[in-house]
Amino acid sequence: MSERLCIPREHVDWRTKGLWWPGEPVTLTEFAARGDHLFSGPFTWPLMVLRASSLDRNIAALAEFTRGHGLLFAPHGKTAMSPVLTQRQLDAGAWGITAATANQVLDFRRFGVDRVLLANELLDPRVLRWVAAEQDADPDFAFLFYVDSSEGVALASEASGDGGRPLRVMVERGTPGGRTGCRTREAVLAVAREVVRAPGLELAGVAGYEGSLSDAEGVRGFLGDLLGDAAALASEHGLERPVLSVGGSAWFDVVAQEIGGREDVTPILRSGAYVAHDDGLYRRTTPYNRLPEGGDALSGALELWAQVTSTPERGRAIAGMGRREANFDQGFPVPRVLRRRDGSVVPAEGVEVTGLNDHHAYLDVPEGLGVRPGDLVSFGISHPCTAFDRWQVIPVVDDDHRVVDAIATYF
Repeated sequence: MSERLCIPREHVDWRTKGLWWPGEPVTLTEFAARGDHLFSGPFTWPLMVLRASSLDRNIAALAEFTRGHGLLFAPHGKTAMSPVLTQRQLDAGAWGITAATANQVLDFRRFGVDRVLLANELLDPRVLRWVAAEQDADPDFAFLFYVDSSEGVALASEASGDGGRPLRVMVERGTPGGRTGCRTREAVLAVAREVVRAPGLELAGVAGYEGSLSDAEGVRGFLGDLLGDAAALASEHGLERPVLSVGGSAWFDVVAQEIGGREDVTPILRSGAYVAHDDGLYRRTTPYNRLPEGGDALSGALELWAQVTSTPERGRAIAGMGRREANFDQGFPVPRVLRRRDGSVVPAEGVEVTGLNDHHAYLDVPEGLGVRPGDLVSFGISHPCTAFDRWQVIPVVDDDHRVVDAIATYF
């Protein structure tokens, strides 16, 4: 693991979910140095862990992909909100980090990140004034954010102050029926003209989000619109290599084909879910299913271990895990393996989660598997961006199930 950023009060104690720790608090560094084993250490169930080998693999894969395709990379930090994982992404070559909210921008600054891209509009005068002051106080701080309206331009201009570094903005392009962003080139150009006229602002380029589009043809069309927008901004306002930023985790292969390595724009990719990947949504939709590297280039790094607490009916088991521990917005957790009380391990083939209560999971169990109370089940998850926030501390384990690190999350 990379060198840990120094965040005060990162420790484990009696409040740490998944740990049985009635004694005195210890720092995460001290806890990780113990090297506890997952099945004999101070753990209780359910417990979320990260697999170190999968983290290494995933971080290296996207670093190599973006480097090889001429893309700057600002991975979306909202996935994990972890200073340790943020630093590892930067150490691997990421240009900066993407945030979704103002609070996340503040978090990443406290993590020590010098380049932050806010993939959203920013209309809070208090935050805008803080950004302006932060820029003036730190010449190494680079910040980009979106505007798509006259109101956004006016608020940013008013907050920018006198004589300081200008706030750099990108005009956002959206899709019909989608989220934020201008819907036409005429609207993009109109907002851009307001930016250029507004004191204290600097037009940086354009940005959008292609991840919600359903097919490669639609993605190419949207990227073509953004490229046309960027060319129009460059022509009208004399921009040299305007920023063009996009970033989902389902179409970065198409993004690389269309904008990677171009000389007329500065392409910034913002994909973030890759850092943990999953066993559901992104296993199905990852671009690596279409790339020569193959669908196993990324692997699910998050594992949720839960104990079977009851087998009340034939073909039915109950695991001590529910909505408080497991995300389910893009599908229920995916059973991986069954670890029996004697330590033997078998694939959880045919086991399916059919429902979740607050702290119970309903499992359909195939005939003959022999699941009994006290057995442990390892689950993968679907959609990592809603998994990390349920766990404030997550142990990182090696392939022998021994703790090699522990991360804190900041949601």
